[in-house]
Amino acid sequence: MRYLISTFLICLLPTTCLAAGLADIEKAVMMQDYPAAESLAMEFLDEDPVGAQARAAEYLLAVSKLRLQKYSAATQDFRKLVQSDVEKDLRDKAYLGLFDCYYQQGKYKRALKTIDKLQDISSRSNYLSLIYLKAARVNLKLSKWKEAKDYLQRIIERYPDSFEYHAARQLLEEEQYFAVQVGAFMERERALQVVDALQYQDHYAYIVETMDRDQRKFYRVRVGQVTVLREAERLRKELSKLGYPTRIYP
Repeated sequence: MRYLISTFLICLLPTTCLAAGLADIEKAVMMQDYPAAESLAMEFLDEDPVGAQARAAEYLLAVSKLRLQKYSAATQDFRKLVQSDVEKDLRDKAYLGLFDCYYQQGKYKRALKTIDKLQDISSRSNYLSLIYLKAARVNLKLSKWKEAKDYLQRIIERYPDSFEYHAARQLLEEEQYFAVQVGAFMERERALQVVDALQYQDHYAYIVETMDRDQRKFYRVRVGQVTVLREAERLRKELSKLGYPTRIYP
C-alpha cells in the first residue's frame, strides 16, 4: 500500500491553494501519521474541491481510514471511488484499497472477488505485478495453491525488476500448509531460544531461514503445519494469549 501511495503522490500537480492543502495530506500519509491525514483530508473536502483534487483527497482519506483499521468507513470510501468516474490509475488503486479492507479483516472470499474484478476490467493496469501478488496471497489463504503459484510465476517471469519480485520468490518457496510465525531474528541463537521455549510448552516449533531483498539472513520461528486455515487461526490465537506476536504464513 505504501508503494501505491508513493506512486500516486508523484502524479499530483499542486498548482493552487487547494493543492497546497492536498500536499499536507500527502505528507501526513507518507509520514504514516494517519490520524492527522484523516483530519486534514476531511477539512480539505469540507472546502468542496472538484475534479481530480477531490478524488485525490477522497483516496487519501480512505487510505488513512484503512491504516487506522476503520474498515467499514474505508470500505465505503473505496467503493464510492471505484463506482465513480475517475481516471484509470486511481480506480485501480481504489480497487486495491478495497481488496486490503477485506483481506485485513480475513474476508478472503470477498477479497478474491475484488481482485478478480479488477483484473477483468483492467487487464493492462500499471500495477499488474502488485495485483498478481495480492491475488496470490488471497489464493494461498483459501488453500488454492495452484492458482497462487500461477500468479507468483507470472511475477517471476514478467516482472523480474519489480518491487514484488522478492516477495513472490519467497512465497514460491513456502510449503502447501499453514504455520504461525512468532518472530524473525537475525541471530540464530535468539531464534533457538524461542523454539526451545515453545517446544517446552509442547508446541511443534521450528526455524525457517530466509533472505530479505538486501540479502540479509533471517531466522523465522514458526509453529505448526496445518492444511486448514481455521486450525491455523486457532493456533494463532492460542499463541497470542501467551504473548507472542503472531502472523499466519503463507
